[in-house]
Amino acid sequence: MDRGTVGSAQSGRLLVEVRQEGTSAVVTPAGELDHYTADLLREPLEEFLGRGFSRLVVDCSQLEFCDSTGLNVLLGARLKAEAAGGGVHLAAMLPVVARVFEITGVDAVFTVHDTLDAALVE
Repeated sequence: MDRGTVGSAQSGRLLVEVRQEGTSAVVTPAGELDHYTADLLREPLEEFLGRGFSRLVVDCSQLEFCDSTGLNVLLGARLKAEAAGGGVHLAAMLPVVARVFEITGVDAVFTVHDTLDAALVE
């Protein structure tokens, strides 16, 4: 399995790396996902969906912060992925980010995995 990064974008507080693993698109945001950085995540998610990937895996292991704008980006991607017969899988969330998902109830609408490897099992 190739785990090489095939693309990345960065803006101050957020770096987003993207790659393909099998039939999954893997997006790894590192840093702070908020109003100012949300487009850095939104764009590759929409690009993968536009290329026909309906199974998106978001590796959250390096995501240190996520506000409501970030949640909305993920929720929007989830709706589009599900409409295409797939879904968004969240992997390896840090406790501080997992807590935001739990408090808002958003964790109930995503498939959440403890590890990236678990999320990549189809």
